[in-house]
Amino acid sequence: MTGPSRRLSFATLRSKAAQALAGEQMSLTVLAVLIGALGGYGSLAFRKLIDGFQFFVYGSGSEHVLAMAGNLAWWHLLLAPAAGGLVVGLLIRYLLPGGRPQGVPDVMIACHLRSGRIPLKEGLSAALTSALALGAGASVGREGPVVHLGASLASAVALKLRLRSSATLTVFGCGVASAVAASFNAPIAGVFFALEVVVGHYGLGAFAPVVIASVVGTVITRIHIGDFPAFQITGTEIASFSEIPAFAILGIVSAGVAIAFISGTMLVQRGFGRIPVPQWVRPGIGGLLVGGIAILFPQVIGVGYETTDLALKNAFPVELALTLAAAKALASAISLGSGFAGGVFSPALCIGALVGSAFGAVAAAVFPGVGAMQNAYALVGMGTVAGAVLGAPISTMLIIFELTGDYKLTIAVMVAVSLSSLITRQLYGHSFFTRQLAQRGIAIDAAREAALLRSVPVTEVMVESFRSIQAEAPFKQLTEMFREAAQPEVYVLDQEGVVIGEVEFSDVGPAIFRPDSDTRSRAVDASRRLKNVIASDETLESAIQRLRQAGVDRLPVVVDRRTRVMIGVLRLQDAVQTHNRLLIAARAEEHGER
Repeated sequence: MTGPSRRLSFATLRSKAAQALAGEQMSLTVLAVLIGALGGYGSLAFRKLIDGFQFFVYGSGSEHVLAMAGNLAWWHLLLAPAAGGLVVGLLIRYLLPGGRPQGVPDVMIACHLRSGRIPLKEGLSAALTSALALGAGASVGREGPVVHLGASLASAVALKLRLRSSATLTVFGCGVASAVAASFNAPIAGVFFALEVVVGHYGLGAFAPVVIASVVGTVITRIHIGDFPAFQITGTEIASFSEIPAFAILGIVSAGVAIAFISGTMLVQRGFGRIPVPQWVRPGIGGLLVGGIAILFPQVIGVGYETTDLALKNAFPVELALTLAAAKALASAISLGSGFAGGVFSPALCIGALVGSAFGAVAAAVFPGVGAMQNAYALVGMGTVAGAVLGAPISTMLIIFELTGDYKLTIAVMVAVSLSSLITRQLYGHSFFTRQLAQRGIAIDAAREAALLRSVPVTEVMVESFRSIQAEAPFKQLTEMFREAAQPEVYVLDQEGVVIGEVEFSDVGPAIFRPDSDTRSRAVDASRRLKNVIASDETLESAIQRLRQAGVDRLPVVVDRRTRVMIGVLRLQDAVQTHNRLLIAARAEEHGER
């Protein structure tokens, strides 16, 4: 290679490197480190806050609730969740928007309908409320609130830096991933949960920053808490691949459990909605019921990790395992249905482990040749129920592996989780999160596209040039307009430019060739009155809805509905083409091509 060409090549490489470093993608990658640190420390602070509230309420901040409950009087177990519920109800009423607990569904709404915007005050208030609920003994999970907190912190950074929409959503995903990774000590699961449940795609543009944020969140957890799995189990190997059908059956059973849990929680929620008391009182009533269950089964208090761990160690006979699964499901349904703030993942893990443990014991009794240990079925049951409840089979499988540090049951977990998630989707149609959104009238898949259409004002798509005629103009002038040019329509306006009606070629066709045969004298006499118009301040989303409701392929655009002064025409073909361009541009941004 000659000297000049070598210098040219080096200069080209240096220029490309400078462009890469200055590009948005590199900036997001660097920003992911900050978001990861915020999510990691936010998760740690949330756990400490729960421990503090629990110590205040029960005299212990430990997750070992059985030992804690053994030192408490029955009335303490009964009244502590009720008192906590009343305080939580007041906090929700006065601090949270709409007087409703915040969680993963609200993160999904913010991501797809609000361009990743969650006010920081709302996020911190939701975290405070959820920590108090968990500290008071509500049978909920801490992962949902952590996801909301991580998303809120990321959103605050994006707002401060005034990032554009696509970059904000990527940062949003970074906050979710770091929070999940820090909460579970599971970096891979954090990445896939953020992309699968919240962001909704695996595009390269979001993938790299989300991975970095998840790793940073995990590192922070391992520095301060340690690097060890949440559950320690042994002896989970599959003795023979002939056992795979048994695990598949467990997946089918778990789908039924998941559907019963989701629908039961929604049923309880509707039931509490009919109780004639102020909304903020309902968590107190729910806490009283949970406290009553806790007197008999203290295992239902809190996230349930101790009970899950015991199920994985075969500590419960079949009858007790099934009884505890029912008690935990009921307590969680009451907690969530009454309005306690909290998540659903930890309860689903606990219920799944108990059901799986019982299933394994029954399978061993019915088929003595089954070689897998009972705790193997408990481990698979964790994943099958949780995956179906969350509607996130990929991230759930990864969370199970990282929570236990056990990859020996990979095939069994994959088969069972896939089956349970598929059956739940086909028979019930929703995960826990999408069911909550459906109750609010939100279909998240459609909402993603609707958000794109709402970003475009109708004035950017309409055609400003259109043919018009004065209402009092002679009818012959109207026929001449159609004779001179092949025009699909002519709009009839008054002297102020107000649209009155529309004339198509078919309305005047015979008169064009035999003008003397038509008795109409004015242009307005040939027009069809227009009731449907599109206002200039509408978005493309509402404009398309009006076109479809009217059953037409075009409508006039007016300054406003009161004056009806016409300024353009929106054609359905143009609207559809714009929609397609928006989708292509969104996919390009997801893959880092823009």
